[in-house]
Amino acid sequence: MKILIVIDFVLAASLTDTIASSDLQNCFREQIRLQAQVRLLEHRVKQQQLKIIQLLEKKEIQYSDRGDENSAIDLGGKRQYSDCAEIYNDGHKQSGFYKMKPIQSPNEFLAFCDMSEGGGWTVFQRRSDGSQNFDRGWTDYEEGFGNFVLTNGEYWLGNKNLHYLTSQGNYTLRIVLTDFEGERRFAQYTRFGVAGEEHSYEMSCGEYSGTAGDSLTGGFHPEVKWWADHRGMKFSTRDRDNDNYEGNCAEEEKAGWWFNRCHSANLNGLYYKGPYTAKTDNGIVWYTWHGWWYSLKSVVMKVRPADFEPNVV
Repeated sequence: MKILIVIDFVLAASLTDTIASSDLQNCFREQIRLQAQVRLLEHRVKQQQLKIIQLLEKKEIQYSDRGDENSAIDLGGKRQYSDCAEIYNDGHKQSGFYKMKPIQSPNEFLAFCDMSEGGGWTVFQRRSDGSQNFDRGWTDYEEGFGNFVLTNGEYWLGNKNLHYLTSQGNYTLRIVLTDFEGERRFAQYTRFGVAGEEHSYEMSCGEYSGTAGDSLTGGFHPEVKWWADHRGMKFSTRDRDNDNYEGNCAEEEKAGWWFNRCHSANLNGLYYKGPYTAKTDNGIVWYTWHGWWYSLKSVVMKVRPADFEPNVV
């Protein structure tokens, strides 16, 4: 009787081992199958991620020269705003691209609203990385060009839009400059305005204040105003020469700008990284800070009504 019990125990143990071994093999097979599925899914996810990146790059290229209408912060179209100051005082305090329509403008357009430094600043020019070509002709500067999608994208709002914007009243110009050493300075001017196309988008501005020095009106020395004062100058491009120089400043300096003979400020110049050498001083120049032979890292030019009072509500 004891022998039979022992035999049964041995057989049961053997059967258990067989079942356990079979289960273990099945478990291993299932593990291998699941690992294969995971690798397949990871591969598919990587493919999808790559496809998304390609689509985003394609979209960025597609809209880099005028802007994606959907990139603007949507305010629901309940009312039209004439500038970023109105947008700010209507309770929208987030910096970004907004649609606006100045009083005389026939169309809406996108512009970046800088809601820092008191808020309500409409940015009409930005240089940040050299990604955009600013050596362009009259039509491009008139209509505007650049990246109207990225927060730090380079662009020029357009002389036509700049005229509509500044003809609404008394505007203050603020220019924020940064060098490659990380220092930041600014220049601010009262009564900034740009005339219409019939006056070749002539620029006017008033008194200077700031930390960068007065390169825009030649205020750094009384004897240089005859060539360094950009006030009252018509806009010039390589195909529309309106400067006071015997040659073509825009062609030599590789930019559209309010050139005189030629400049002590050229914020649309070629993008060099700091000190540079060239036939002419064609970098992003603000003479009173870094002279002619240092090209700045970033520039923002923005305007706001002189009587702007931020709504703190």
